[in-house]
Amino acid sequence: MPLSEHEQRLLDQLEKQLGADDPTFAHSMNSGSSAVRSASVSPRNIVIGSLVALVGLGVIVTGVATKLILVGVLGFIIAGAGIFWATTQSQKKTAQPAGTNRHRASSRQKQEQSSGFMKTLEDKWDKRQNGF
Repeated sequence: MPLSEHEQRLLDQLEKQLGADDPTFAHSMNSGSSAVRSASVSPRNIVIGSLVALVGLGVIVTGVATKLILVGVLGFIIAGAGIFWATTQSQKKTAQPAGTNRHRASSRQKQEQSSGFMKTLEDKWDKRQNGF
């Protein structure tokens, strides 16, 4: 179900406030909807990781067939490493969103902006809960 215009505006405000309060965290948590993605899972990592995981599963089956616990454990480690490799994000460097390091507000200004913004959200929440 899509968001209403009002909900979308509130979400955009929250994203901007998060970006102003903690740009590093906001950049790392960004899903890429409106800003530059910091890292992504590459198809190369998926293919290599899948192949390594399949080799690990083969080693596990070999360990079970030969009843050698050490071979099975080794296969499990190899399969786990393959899955880790497949899901690891690539570390390509990308440009930070414009304005991230510009005009840093003092901590007092940030606190005042945050408290005002949160106060507005709390008031809206209270109105909804009271049925207004």
